[in-house]
Amino acid sequence: MMSVSPVAGLARIVAAENAGPLYLGLISGTSADGIDAALMRFAPTVQMLASATTPYPASLRKRLLDLTRDDSRIDLDEYGALDGAVGECFAAAARDILQSAQIRPAAVAAIGSHGQTVRHRPNGENPFSLQIGNPAVIAERTGIVTVADFRRADIAAGGQGAPLLPIFHSAVFGRTADVRVVLNLGGIANITVLADYRPVTGFDTGPSNCLLDAWAERHLGTPRDDDGTWAASGALNTALLDRCLADPYFEAPPPKSTGREHFNLGWLDAHLAAIDTDFAITETDVQATLLALSVRSIRDAVRVHASGTHEILVCGGGVHNGTLMRALQAAMPAIAVRSTATAGVDPDFIEAAAFAWLARERLAGKPGNLPSVTGARGPRLLGAIYAPF
Repeated sequence: MMSVSPVAGLARIVAAENAGPLYLGLISGTSADGIDAALMRFAPTVQMLASATTPYPASLRKRLLDLTRDDSRIDLDEYGALDGAVGECFAAAARDILQSAQIRPAAVAAIGSHGQTVRHRPNGENPFSLQIGNPAVIAERTGIVTVADFRRADIAAGGQGAPLLPIFHSAVFGRTADVRVVLNLGGIANITVLADYRPVTGFDTGPSNCLLDAWAERHLGTPRDDDGTWAASGALNTALLDRCLADPYFEAPPPKSTGREHFNLGWLDAHLAAIDTDFAITETDVQATLLALSVRSIRDAVRVHASGTHEILVCGGGVHNGTLMRALQAAMPAIAVRSTATAGVDPDFIEAAAFAWLARERLAGKPGNLPSVTGARGPRLLGAIYAPF
């Protein structure tokens, strides 16, 4: 188990730079609300030296969200331009955090860039997962070796290519005699199950913020339902919840992963059109039901695949949704549900930190996947290396 400690103050940052190589992780998640960056040092202890989120320009975010719709179509010229535009944004985010932390690019051994997922199709005759954000642009603009394209090697080996964070969760939080779950509440929720008597496992449980945010944006004109206040004012519609939970994804055994391609407003609209009600369901009730969907699917996943869990450490944007966190605790009263901040890890930047760590593993020639999580035929080196010169 690695200990994680924050570094405060320029003097300590400079000392950390002089002490050993640094790694920078970059990712934009399913919600596509911006680029998370985490500047990391991994030895002798794990330290997050700096972190920041850089929002996408509004027009670019709209293009990205449009592209992630299941029915979206794009021509090759637009795709190539979008790949380059996202790469420029990632490069700018990297330069900005280094400038703010007063860290020289030469002190950074590598950037691990997850990019922006625009399609995730791990099942089927020709499975794939597609992330954009041209890594050659990132390497060229920063002058730093960039590792990217982390998912394809695992998929080529028969895996889901996701989730990739469990191996990092295991390294950071460790495994004990008691079962510990790390729950990431991003656009999609996923769990990592940690215990010293069993292999590390993990999978996507279903939607978390993606439907909540999309419904709020449609009806409130805001990117999210802050603190779940809107959801808290609504009433659960059991007919809608039961219909949503009947989706075969929830009963499918792991390994499994999903994304916006499956859980989107089109999916929700189809369920709304199919339910029989004696009275009109309100927009607020839909939001309350979507929050309940996240809670129920997570609770059921923990019950079936992580029995004996004594604590759930929560990270991702959903950790700031007080209504969601309280509902999770109420649904699992025997389990302590708390932020990873209580374990010394910033919940907003664990994914970015993980891709910094995966870049380090790639340069060291170490596998970055866990076959027990993804279902791959074996351990694989993850990521392609882009050198700036």
